[in-house]
Amino acid sequence: MNMVETVTGPIPVSAMGKTLAHEHFIFGYPGYQGDCTLGPFNEREALDQAIGIAREMMSFGVRTVVDPTPNECGRNPGFLRKIAEETGLQIICATGFYYEGEGATTYFKFRAALGSAEEEIYEMFKREITEGIGETGIKPGIIKLASSLNEITDYERMFFRAAARIHKETGIILLTHTQEGTMGPEQAELLLELGADPARTIIGHMCGNGNPAYHKHVMDLGFRIGFDRFGLQGIVGAPMDEDRIKPLVSLIKEGYENQIILSHDTVNIWLGRPLPMSDQLAAMIGNWKPTHLFENIIPRLMELGVNQEQIDKMFTDNVEGLFSGYPAKVRL
Repeated sequence: MNMVETVTGPIPVSAMGKTLAHEHFIFGYPGYQGDCTLGPFNEREALDQAIGIAREMMSFGVRTVVDPTPNECGRNPGFLRKIAEETGLQIICATGFYYEGEGATTYFKFRAALGSAEEEIYEMFKREITEGIGETGIKPGIIKLASSLNEITDYERMFFRAAARIHKETGIILLTHTQEGTMGPEQAELLLELGADPARTIIGHMCGNGNPAYHKHVMDLGFRIGFDRFGLQGIVGAPMDEDRIKPLVSLIKEGYENQIILSHDTVNIWLGRPLPMSDQLAAMIGNWKPTHLFENIIPRLMELGVNQEQIDKMFTDNVEGLFSGYPAKVRL
């Protein structure tokens, strides 16, 4: 039986059900820890908010959420476990690091200069996957990887190499971040060179690029892809939702619905001080919430001819296929 680790222990993959495969309950850009005087973390307040958000997701039939928050960006598996225990939502957490521009810490850069970082990253992955994160005993169900705008830096490649190595040993799922619609094909090709299994890998944020040929390149190599930023518009190079919907519908009509997984990449609670945001920007991302797909995007997709069976695949069957390691359907 195929199993996956959640923050409350392993479950059969067949029990995942309807899944949002890329959502962050809490997230902070590295450095938030230094703003603790004016941006303290109130766990009780945050937990109450997160439990409410989890229940909203569950009201639309969601049974599982993958939270791929990187290690240096506020990952808190114990917090996620409290949400899961209170609500019954199945939450999968990650091990891994963010892309260099927004996530890189001096810690591993300094150790890389000393020549030890890549082996140490591999050891970190191995310990967390096999024994648990810190003293929590909670094991990650995925490795998070990321690349920069228009390049995969040397720093980022260390994590790709270490992740591919432990992925081949354990079969753990690889989930990636691509920046502003770039480097999806390059990530896929690098992972293949490193011996990773495309059936156990999802290349994320592919909806940042509006060209279906970009998506097909990756899917034709056997990978699943994430159209997983719905509601995030007008910042960090993110397109408008209509510019995501058009290529998505085109790909579905060409038979690629077996390789696409939908989500939002929401940050539900920001660590540190609240973000200063203009009224215009707040309005633009007003739908960046983990119910937006169900309230707004799915009705729009159905207006454009996408049927319920295809929608169900993108939330359930395709996720189960990823976590089971079933080869994705590759069009010839």
